[in-house]
Amino acid sequence: MSAVLWTSDEIAAAVDGAASGPAFAVTGLAIDSRSVESGDLFIALKSARDGHDFIPQALAAGAAGSLASRPVLGSSILVEDTLAALVKLGAAARERAGGARRGAVTGSVGKTSVTQAVLDGLKLAGAGHGSVKSFNNHIGVPLTLARMPKTTRRAVFEIGMNHAGEIEPLSHLVRPHAVAVTNVEAVHVENFTDGEAGVAKAKAEVFAGLQKGGAAILNADNRWTGELALLARSAGGEVRTFGDAPGADARMMRFSATSQGAEVESRIDGAPLIFTLRQSAAHWGPMSLCALLMMQALGLDLALAARALSAFEPLAGRGVVRRITAPAGAFTLVDESYNASPVSVSAALRALAARPAKGRRIVALTDMLELGERAPALHAALAQVIDKADINLVFCAGPLMGALRDALPAARLGAWAPTAAELAPLLAAAVAEGDVVMVKGSNASKASLLVEALTALEEAGR
Repeated sequence: MSAVLWTSDEIAAAVDGAASGPAFAVTGLAIDSRSVESGDLFIALKSARDGHDFIPQALAAGAAGSLASRPVLGSSILVEDTLAALVKLGAAARERAGGARRGAVTGSVGKTSVTQAVLDGLKLAGAGHGSVKSFNNHIGVPLTLARMPKTTRRAVFEIGMNHAGEIEPLSHLVRPHAVAVTNVEAVHVENFTDGEAGVAKAKAEVFAGLQKGGAAILNADNRWTGELALLARSAGGEVRTFGDAPGADARMMRFSATSQGAEVESRIDGAPLIFTLRQSAAHWGPMSLCALLMMQALGLDLALAARALSAFEPLAGRGVVRRITAPAGAFTLVDESYNASPVSVSAALRALAARPAKGRRIVALTDMLELGERAPALHAALAQVIDKADINLVFCAGPLMGALRDALPAARLGAWAPTAAELAPLLAAAVAEGDVVMVKGSNASKASLLVEALTALEEAGR
């Protein structure tokens, strides 16, 4: 039986709410009636749809009560604004677990994987808590905090943004003892008049809530690190760096892909440390060092942190490798369908080039989004990376990927289609025995449809 997370009296006191109906206790929190588990508190948020309309479904699914802004069925805590109340509940959870060390991870690329790798380490050390999925915005961060048990010893939170001013209040809410900026790249630049410089300033907002003397973990190989380091120090942070650069606190000495993933040779504060990974893409080298420094800052010894990294499985859509037995023969699928930016696509292409293949190396790409006026040029520029990686065939979908189509030699272009749905059957029909096929794109441009089409070939091959 799950432990009690909050009682209705505790919730009412934390959010300045009024209890309605019989007292209750909850073992979890939910904001989507479809994901409610028995014993949850259902929080009726108002966004595209009004969560109050789904309280009957939540109760039917086993919710113990609800957080609402108007009288509803069942037991509830009534407040004026449910989102504001969720933020208050998150702050109350932080205060009651006052002894817990908290970390926050942001960055243009890799923040979810780093956060989840750190979380695995925290759980291995005992009483660890952290973000699930990509719960990194104005709802996800307070929800993750509010779900934090009072017995938590260490926690890690992913903090994301699309615009300036979004990270700062979340950093103040978390009040981290350590923060990490994985990198700053041309992601979400269409929302910044000063482009990548604006992205760097927005990522630096994570230092706003950093506790004095806390670690600010930065990518030594990123061109914005000098500026970020100045801002971190002015906020009272102690800068720690990772990467290939000489002088990095966690320095990459060697990254070797293996049949099972990779082996990393590093030096942490000058001392040698060798560990393995289940990911073979080269960008996982520096990201693993970022995770190591964060776990160290939260009180884990390096041996335990390295053990956690060695056991960490790739996340769905972020490098999961599958062997698909299809009618035309078995091939390897590398699923990178969760998100895409120029830097992450380039890294994924280099990783594909390093993979052994009995057949062809094929990449299927969908539009990279939120790149502003430079979007067509950035898509076309991938042709150079593809050529250097010696990729055999390129399939691409979306209006922006039309620029890449036009930049590719005819012999290298497998097919282009206006949408991923239209490209999917063309891609599925093209794969052959021994091929290695990587799908790279984003949820918004429906790259997952390409993965679904390829995995469906396994059923046809049985």
